Amino acid sequence: MACPICGKKTDPDHRPFCSDRCREIDLGRWLKGTYRVPTQETPTDEDED
Repeated sequence: MACPICGKKTDPDHRPFCSDRCREIDLGRWLKGTYRVPTQETPTDEDED
């Protein structure tokens, strides 16, 4: 399995990453909002104003 950040072979201690560095990079991307989970926006009563 390849690390999703750098493509190197994963390490069992850091899976699915190869190192703490790649794990921290991934966490930073989530915290900055780089990654987003797609959602379907539904209209609310507030949107009709």
